[in-house]
Amino acid sequence: MGHAERAHALLSASSAHRWLYCTPSAKLEEQFPDTTSEAAKEGTLAHELAEMKVRNYFYTTDFGKRKLTAGINKLKKEELWQDEMVGYTDEYLDYIKSVALAMKIEPYVAIEKRVDFSAYVPEGFGTADCVLIGGKVLHVIDFKYGKSPDGRVKAEGNPQLALYALGAYETYKVLYPIEEIKMSIVQPRLPDGISEWGCPLSELLAWGKYVQERAELATKGEGDFSPGPKTCKYCRARGRCRARAEENVRLAFSPDKGKLPPLITNEQMGQYLTRGADVAKWLSDLQDCALAECLAGKEVPGWKAVEGRGSRVWTDMDEAFSKLKENGISETVLWERKPLTLAQIEKVVGKKDFETFVGDKVEKAPGKPALVKESDKRPAITNTISAKDAFKEDTV
Repeated sequence: MGHAERAHALLSASSAHRWLYCTPSAKLEEQFPDTTSEAAKEGTLAHELAEMKVRNYFYTTDFGKRKLTAGINKLKKEELWQDEMVGYTDEYLDYIKSVALAMKIEPYVAIEKRVDFSAYVPEGFGTADCVLIGGKVLHVIDFKYGKSPDGRVKAEGNPQLALYALGAYETYKVLYPIEEIKMSIVQPRLPDGISEWGCPLSELLAWGKYVQERAELATKGEGDFSPGPKTCKYCRARGRCRARAEENVRLAFSPDKGKLPPLITNEQMGQYLTRGADVAKWLSDLQDCALAECLAGKEVPGWKAVEGRGSRVWTDMDEAFSKLKENGISETVLWERKPLTLAQIEKVVGKKDFETFVGDKVEKAPGKPALVKESDKRPAITNTISAKDAFKEDTV
């Protein structure tokens, strides 16, 4: 079965960060269709390539070079295929190889393993990208293809990986004397994209009891809503959720009580930024939801859908250019010779050859200052470039 066709449980491991903390959200989401984005489809394609490479490395007899080559050639025909996927999945494979080789004994390896954690979550199951077991250690490794720094995934306290670990433990506990749990995220499109964490088995099992309690509430649609940037980000009900709406209205419009100084402090500035993190996103989701309703012919009082600004396109550009030239318009006026950008050239040439041939001809200019949360791994800066230089309009 392909990655895209796999079934998803009501309380899935991938959405555990939501239903564990906002238990009613799982049942609420059932009322809305499950859609997917182009980025998610791209990630699915990269996962399929990664799976084939790992399978070829560990199970060469069953999945040899011929099958690997045929599989890759098939993936290359997909619309979202990118040659850079080859390098990124190599990094994932290299990490798995390093973990396996570091184990005291040759590990048992399970690839794209369906794990059952229904002992903790009703009808709970998921697919772990890679499971290694050796020397009393169970190691779960997950491949992430996201490239946004805001989408960096950490292994520490990651509920998705922890549920996979619980499922893998239940599957293999009669075969292996597991005492230690290790979990890793490999996110090769980000610098420093490897995150690792571990804990004794007893700690994982104690967390499993907490999961049982939360899952029982989530299955019934009970418990308290807990709206916030993290829990609401991918929730299908985020545009119409009353709890989220009321929380964001409170954050945006509820004034502080008492007489206060006319200027806020830096501490208060940080507090307001944190409190209001989801307000703008909520308004955007609300607009998307209202637009969909209007387009469906339903009334949203005070609002309507209109046609946005359109753009003109050629019905036949070649014929249009020919007529222009016939009427004395020079061809040099009609075409613009323009070099590809550095990133486009790197993509065409390939990362390795680009670095070999012209790597010494490239320098990285400092980026514009960006405000991020303190947990971001990038180092803090102070006036490395002036605000005037950072935000001036491009003149080229």
